[in-house]
Amino acid sequence: MADASSLSHLLAGGAAVEGHRPWPRVALDEVGWRRLRAALDGAEWALLSLWGEVGTVHLALRDEASGEIAVASLEAAQGRYPSIGAVRPAAIRLERAAHDLYGLVPVGLDDERPWLDHGRWPGRPAARPYEFLPVEGEGIHQIAVGPVHAGIIEPGHFRFHANGEAVVRLEQRLGYVHKGTQALMAGAPLERAARLAGRVSGDSTVAYALAFARAAEAAAGVEAPARAHWLRALMAELERLANHFGDIGAICNDASFGLMHAHCGILREEVLRASAAVFGHRLMMDCIVPGGVAVDIDAGGVARLGTLADQLARRFPRLVELYDKTTSLQDRTVTSGIVSAELARRFGAGGFVGRASGRAFDARRAAPYPPYDALAFDVPVLHEGDVNARVWIRIREVEQSLKLIHQLLPGLPDGPERIEVPARTGEGMALVEGFRGDVLMWLRLSDDGRVLRCHPRDPSWFQWPLLEAAIEGNIVADFPLCNKSFNCSYSGHDL
Repeated sequence: MADASSLSHLLAGGAAVEGHRPWPRVALDEVGWRRLRAALDGAEWALLSLWGEVGTVHLALRDEASGEIAVASLEAAQGRYPSIGAVRPAAIRLERAAHDLYGLVPVGLDDERPWLDHGRWPGRPAARPYEFLPVEGEGIHQIAVGPVHAGIIEPGHFRFHANGEAVVRLEQRLGYVHKGTQALMAGAPLERAARLAGRVSGDSTVAYALAFARAAEAAAGVEAPARAHWLRALMAELERLANHFGDIGAICNDASFGLMHAHCGILREEVLRASAAVFGHRLMMDCIVPGGVAVDIDAGGVARLGTLADQLARRFPRLVELYDKTTSLQDRTVTSGIVSAELARRFGAGGFVGRASGRAFDARRAAPYPPYDALAFDVPVLHEGDVNARVWIRIREVEQSLKLIHQLLPGLPDGPERIEVPARTGEGMALVEGFRGDVLMWLRLSDDGRVLRCHPRDPSWFQWPLLEAAIEGNIVADFPLCNKSFNCSYSGHDL
């Protein structure tokens, strides 16, 4: 029998939705939704996502104690529903986005400002000027940065309130690269929707393609072949390596240590070139598809990646030593941009942001999927929560990815690399570990195999707000360093 305070107990009074896999979806009435909302205020549940469609709001949760995952849904009468963000701040921006996209009104949420809608969408009334939160105090001044930046990066606006050089408050405004991805997916054939999923955030194309494929397979009630699972994991670890090498170097570069940037850039380039040689694309875009993979690997590819992993395992430790013994670099990264363990827990932050602040969540371990359930690896966790800790989590994850690749290559099973996904009505959800953290994908398929609704959730939704907290009390000049240590996705967030 479920514990009275468990997630399953609170959902027991709802109506289970048939055909939702692998975790249950339960339709609640407003009384049940309010009961769940009240329990959320103090429960040890992680908010996985919140999203909407016309007339309905959905909430995905994970019970941190039991590992149980479920989706709760509510038909929003007159498009209104009791706000989750009012008791769990991690939901605030998701609720504002759902209001912009589907007109759903979160009753009880104080922040009614638009989030993705910048007042330029056709058929919408002109938006009033966006009001940033006020800050009072003697000598407080504002610094506006972006959305266009000096470097070649995506657009986002950062409004600093500062007292001299000390940051009193940072407030973000995002949404500048909203592409209408969810609307483009609606009604699309599975193949086209999969290509769109792989382009939600280009640096995580493998993670998104994998999440979409697993959600589609769950909805259709099929399982990809074993060989496909192992090839998918191989691509995911290569993507993790390339991005971690790039991030480690870029963080050091923002601390004026260009030597690390150059050497890490070389390692990243070698991973990308090997990926192109073996899988046909530097980022491995469109290589993972529903039903399996679109490209197989031969003996030459196995040898090429094995040589790469061996070389990286020999060369990377020297860079780690260089980072660790450069005191001028440590002076910039240690104690800068601290995220408390409590904030990481309350926001359900994943990836290196969460694990650097004591939250030991990794979807490969917490919600295991093949082949990770058959592989040996550690999930590194630190508790300092500063820039230095986020660098060290990346370093340890590079080491674990190399360990995984050394298991994956000799263990590749024989057999087909792809099956056909039947056209079948159903709903599916997947949670996979990208280099930034957990990527969630939820979708509904029609009986002719088209995507009726798809919701992708980037880990950055729960990391961007923590950057605002991390920079408080630091100097303005340390913002690029703190920002790069997070490296949140603009595109993945803005959809």
